[in-house]
Amino acid sequence: MGNNILVLKNANVIDVENGSIERENITIENGIIIKIDSEINEEIKGNSDVTVHDLQGKWIIPGLIDMHVHIKEAFAPLFTASGVTTVRNTGGNVNELKDLIQASMEAPTPRVISADRIIDGPPGLWGEPSPWNMNADNPQAARKEVRRQVEAGADFIKVYGWLPKEAMMAVVEEANTYNKEVSCDLIYSNDVTAIDAAIMGIKWNEHASGIVQDMYSEWAMQADDAVWDSIDWEQPDKEKIEAVCKVLIENQVIICPTMVLLDQAKLLENYWYPKNEVITKLEENEGLVNQWKYFLSQPASLEKIGRQATMNKTIAKAYYDLGGQVVAGTDTPAGIFTIPGMALHRELELFVQAGITEIDALRAATINAAKALKRPDLGVIIEGAIADIVVLNDNPLENIKHTQVINMVIKGGRVYTQKELFEEIPDVETVMKNLETFITACELTASK
Repeated sequence: MGNNILVLKNANVIDVENGSIERENITIENGIIIKIDSEINEEIKGNSDVTVHDLQGKWIIPGLIDMHVHIKEAFAPLFTASGVTTVRNTGGNVNELKDLIQASMEAPTPRVISADRIIDGPPGLWGEPSPWNMNADNPQAARKEVRRQVEAGADFIKVYGWLPKEAMMAVVEEANTYNKEVSCDLIYSNDVTAIDAAIMGIKWNEHASGIVQDMYSEWAMQADDAVWDSIDWEQPDKEKIEAVCKVLIENQVIICPTMVLLDQAKLLENYWYPKNEVITKLEENEGLVNQWKYFLSQPASLEKIGRQATMNKTIAKAYYDLGGQVVAGTDTPAGIFTIPGMALHRELELFVQAGITEIDALRAATINAAKALKRPDLGVIIEGAIADIVVLNDNPLENIKHTQVINMVIKGGRVYTQKELFEEIPDVETVMKNLETFITACELTASK
């Protein structure tokens, strides 16, 4: 990158740590914030290598972090164009994503912290083993898969709810030997609840899942209508919720509720779909749009997910109120119209709808997300942090929807307009060629 210096002057900087807004000048060198001050250094003023952006009347927040995605190269730049500069990929394949994972700090794609393929139990929610999922029916197979994933470069391990309890415990034990945390999705689990997972030492609970199973032992996604109808989904039992949340908090579980996933399923044809440049660009991705439209045409499974939306939101608020760690994620592109990047802005709206303040909603996608990832260099605008910054036209603490109107994005110290980021989206031919190369490599590895 050379020794170029970038100065952002006269910006209204939102300090996500203390919630204050200060008029500041930010000096960035080699992608790192080196100075935040009310005055610009005289030496810098006279330096020809300095680029200055006057951000009078603009607001600055840290680059956003989406804590639950399934990213693909075909839409990766849409995250960055939406101000999402880091994503936590909760199931995929680290070899398929290696170019994104290894990209430079200032790349036009988000920083990727990734799990490898999902470890489920037979017959597997996603079917037969593939490059993106596997089914372990015993502890030995589970341990072997953890070792393989660690060797492949997985940042953490992801388990699904059909994995037998003993095999799930083996995953946690094996992951611990490599200092890797485990994340669980228990939406479809029959015999592992959120409390079971927490006591095992599973650190991350995706979708606030498994909590309803703790509250109502007879309930599961596969339960009959009478069981479903016996639960008041619209006025959840807060006492039951809090009893489960307290146990999870004792075990230091981090919850990523992905409210937008359930909310979109509840809204069905009335799904959230704002009009902005990211959405317009997304519409060129026919594969993704057609996938969502297909799911929308088969609403039975979506309705079961959507029915839980109020419960999910109530759990997220209760966990937050009790002092638990709650982070913002979306499950993009799962479900329907979970728009890459923009869905996180909807998640922030849902945090606020749940009764959480604008600043705390913002924290869930910045400083608190970074703390959960043990990345003090992300999610904050402080000296020494990576210069991931989103410049907004209006104050998001007055209205959280203001995060959606983006003036420009700075990723690792490099300034991008949304248009420049759209130009980084690969064409369909390139995406298909890369996918074919990846699948061929997987087949060769499997045949050895």
